[in-house]
Amino acid sequence: MQDTMMWWRGGVIYQIYPRSFLDSRGDGVGDLNGITEKLDYVASLNVDGIWLSPFFTSPMLDFGYDVSNYCDVDPMFGTLDDFKALLEKAHSLGLKVMIDQVISHTSDQHPWFQESRQDRTNPKADWFVWADPKPDGTPPNNWLSIFGGSAWTFDSRRQQYYLHNFLTSQPDVNFHNPEARQAQLDNMRFWLDLGVDGFRLDTVNFYFHDAELRDNPPVPKGEAKTLGAPEANPYTWQRHVYDLSRPENLDFLKDLRALMDEYPGTTTVGEIGDDNPLERMAEYTAGGDKLHMAYTFDLLNMPHSASYLREVIERFQRLAGDAWPCWATSNHDVVRSATRWGSEEDPHAYPKVMLAMLFSLRGSVCLYQGEELGLPEADVPFERIQDPYGKVLWPEFKGRDGCRTPMPWTDVDQGGFSPVEPWLPMEARHLDLAVSRQQDDPNATLNSVRALLAFRSSHPALFDGDLTLVDVGEDLLGFTRQKGDETLLCVFNLTGQEQHTTLPVNVASDHSVANFTATRDGSTLTLPAYQAAFMQVA
Repeated sequence: MQDTMMWWRGGVIYQIYPRSFLDSRGDGVGDLNGITEKLDYVASLNVDGIWLSPFFTSPMLDFGYDVSNYCDVDPMFGTLDDFKALLEKAHSLGLKVMIDQVISHTSDQHPWFQESRQDRTNPKADWFVWADPKPDGTPPNNWLSIFGGSAWTFDSRRQQYYLHNFLTSQPDVNFHNPEARQAQLDNMRFWLDLGVDGFRLDTVNFYFHDAELRDNPPVPKGEAKTLGAPEANPYTWQRHVYDLSRPENLDFLKDLRALMDEYPGTTTVGEIGDDNPLERMAEYTAGGDKLHMAYTFDLLNMPHSASYLREVIERFQRLAGDAWPCWATSNHDVVRSATRWGSEEDPHAYPKVMLAMLFSLRGSVCLYQGEELGLPEADVPFERIQDPYGKVLWPEFKGRDGCRTPMPWTDVDQGGFSPVEPWLPMEARHLDLAVSRQQDDPNATLNSVRALLAFRSSHPALFDGDLTLVDVGEDLLGFTRQKGDETLLCVFNLTGQEQHTTLPVNVASDHSVANFTATRDGSTLTLPAYQAAFMQVA
């Protein structure tokens, strides 16, 4: 029996992007009551909890990741009472509720920043990162914003620059200031007191900056660039030594963990975009006194061959110690996995075997809305682009709107998402993959996900057992999962060609899961294209 206080350890968390889940008010934008209406569907997936992207008060220049009030709901999404109703319904269904926390930066409309920018002597003067210009008036150093251009913007009132790692309207909070740190912890306590079960922490390695404001060095020629931004972005030309992942971050994460420990059964998962992401994941989750979990961009980028997946697993195991990962292949910031990894593969078969692999890894899992339907990346025309990131780097990078389009519940009109034209266009190809189309089809990706997650939850070895890679050849990925008396062999063919391998262990029996097909002839295992095999080890 899984420890209910440790529900997150091996748990599967379903990410909901509120703007695009369900519009209950007929204004073209998803909302909290729409989410509440569809929680029975979410529970039917056999996930353990949900993570809600930001719904806090915001001018929405970065769609909620620019917060102007951490302790209230933006009217676009409803009210605080609507959130309480959502929380109550989720808990009645056995679903935990995690919410985003964007504490490294605020909106420039936040009262803290409005006060801070007035002059250099007000009570909030040092709550944000301010620095004098160089003698020639240029920014204090060479740090770049992920969203393009310098990470510094000049403010005429203070005659200083302020730091922003993202939009100019997202000033960085100065975590070197203990009052600012405590204020953010107090904001999080507000939601814990309401009964939330944990937090997803946006840009968790961005909290502290180098107090000396030293320049970042360039990436040496021929060396790998960061996975934290598209390669077309000049941000990837620097080694991010001084603007993020500073050692002081670890002490703050310990303070955060102390807060979480006051609320038994709650958890944290951090987003890490770093030059050395797996090393940072291990550092931030080891020891039981910092984050509970973290995820990186190792499975959110382009590489996805069996050899690459083996290398990621090997590297994490080498570095991890007692660290705990949370794996994800899609989210609201990256091209959907069905396209990013599966663009040249069978669009029906590939998502199923990819998710089977994801659900079998050692760690927890974040499953992004629509991923259970095998949705491809939507094609959003330039004139409908909403994402400021996409407008800056178009056309080499088209922004994040393609993974944020509305959820297709039915195959008519606006996909059952809204009675009116939604804030982003409904992708026509998604209508063929709507929930209503897949609901009763046993071979659909939706029902494969349900079966895979039911299988995972019924096998302790899969949700927190040990993982050992096994040699099944270059084109297959194979490993065992073991806990107590149970050992499972898991083998995945992520290619479009039939593959054969000699079994590396003695197998007692085969598990029939999600209509995957594989055959054993003695010690030879045959996996047709895009198939998985789950076997009980003798």
